[in-house]
Amino acid sequence: MTKRLVQVSWHCKWNNGTVNMILPSSIFYLIIVLSNVHCMEYYVAAVYEHNSVLNPNPAALTDRISALRFMSKNLDIYEEQVIAAAEKGAQIIVFPEDGIHGFNYSRQSILPYLDFLPPDHLLPWNPCLEPHKFSDTEILQRLSCIAKKGKMFLVANLGTKVLCDPLIYPCPSDGRFHFNTDIVLDDKGTLIARYFKQNLYFEYGFDVPPVVQNVVFDTPFASKFGILTCFDILFYEPTVSLIEKHNVKHVIYPTAWMNQLPLLSAIQIQRGFATGFKINLLAANIHHTTLGMTGSGIYSPSNSFYHYDMMTENSKLIVARLPVNPSTDMSLGSDVKLSPVNNYVHNDPVQFLPTHPACEKEEETDTCSRSVIEDHILPSVFHAEMMYDNFTFISLSRKEGIVHVCARRLCCYLNYKKDVLSNEFYALGVFDGLHTVHGTYSLQICAVVKCGGLKPSTCGHEVTYASSVINFQLWGNFSTGYIFPLLLTSNVTLVLPHHTGWEGKYYHMHANKMSSGLVTGALYGRLYDED
Repeated sequence: MTKRLVQVSWHCKWNNGTVNMILPSSIFYLIIVLSNVHCMEYYVAAVYEHNSVLNPNPAALTDRISALRFMSKNLDIYEEQVIAAAEKGAQIIVFPEDGIHGFNYSRQSILPYLDFLPPDHLLPWNPCLEPHKFSDTEILQRLSCIAKKGKMFLVANLGTKVLCDPLIYPCPSDGRFHFNTDIVLDDKGTLIARYFKQNLYFEYGFDVPPVVQNVVFDTPFASKFGILTCFDILFYEPTVSLIEKHNVKHVIYPTAWMNQLPLLSAIQIQRGFATGFKINLLAANIHHTTLGMTGSGIYSPSNSFYHYDMMTENSKLIVARLPVNPSTDMSLGSDVKLSPVNNYVHNDPVQFLPTHPACEKEEETDTCSRSVIEDHILPSVFHAEMMYDNFTFISLSRKEGIVHVCARRLCCYLNYKKDVLSNEFYALGVFDGLHTVHGTYSLQICAVVKCGGLKPSTCGHEVTYASSVINFQLWGNFSTGYIFPLLLTSNVTLVLPHHTGWEGKYYHMHANKMSSGLVTGALYGRLYDED
């Protein structure tokens, strides 16, 4: 733990109980030395899943006054949520991508919604205290005053316009850049950082920044924070370079993510990202079920506090404690009732051999009985489209067994046991290649999925409910070290694997104490250098 000349928060195990305290660091170090208690420094974070007021006609041209009047509806909600988060002790709050102005603008129609963003050499700047320093900064001024009022760090996403110098960068024809921008305001309302989204996703009103940014900022309550936006999470720049080159342990993540099962729902990728990189992740998503948008959370490597709701149009404020050091393994509390993540860590030696070797054979036995889904209607190996990619699958028609399936360089292996036989059709799939729909990036994936029906062609369909409890070990000979474990059960509920990691040349995931129906268990590998 690092000494700070400020008051910090601690979560301590003491006399078979726990206690939360806020005191100067020097006093706590004395207590720790004298009492031999186990304490963990933490901070309190908030994310807000926002059911934003959307522009009914974003392609229409309008004026600045009308645009400000529209955006103030969302800013009023932001202010209410900052006040609510402050009452819960939050020190930082994150709002989603596109939460203020919405989306689906053209380059022409978005202009009145853009704030002017001063260049770095004119920062720091407190928009609330210096409102007349720059024109066209009304949104920044309002956000600054909200942060100041709530006395917390505030991260928000907005559209900004930046003058382009043709002597430095090639300029758009109108002489300015339009950026999808995350801004960071400290607890006094001072603008301390801004990040321009690098990997745009059908955002025709915005420009790709000419230089990749790795944006890092410090706070009094935790070490370095980094910032990403939505689609960025799937790419090396700026994501991996930010975390690895700058040793970032806390990532801010505004997003407007459209869920796509079985592999890319918002909470899946958020949970897998925090687990894979062993970081804290503060993820705020838009909430619009008609657009498939929901899924926000606060994640440490071993805990999840998240919200996923496709049944209502309700917004959600999530407030939870996070360890200042994400590698600290102590259970933390949340003030909201969310689906818990199993925190059990499997420490036994890795066992890849099936309990009953006869399950590999064709003959039926008591311990290796066939499913009520007959083999003659299910080819053992087949191809089906999943996430727009051509996967090779092998059916899981028995109650338990060990199977494998290969594609190009990648072979995936599965040792599984179902609690009971059922009519639900499961398969193990493998993909090794270039994904080319809605983005181009190279993948290696091993995935156990519940199929949408009883036909092989339904493997890869979106499924949210499952009744089959399946314990399993999944592993593969991946060619990359960037692998994100995804484990999702019935009703889109996250589960933390009991163990993940390398065993020789294989990366594996264990899920040995499952209690609800399996929807997806996958190892999602990214080969950034093959994009």
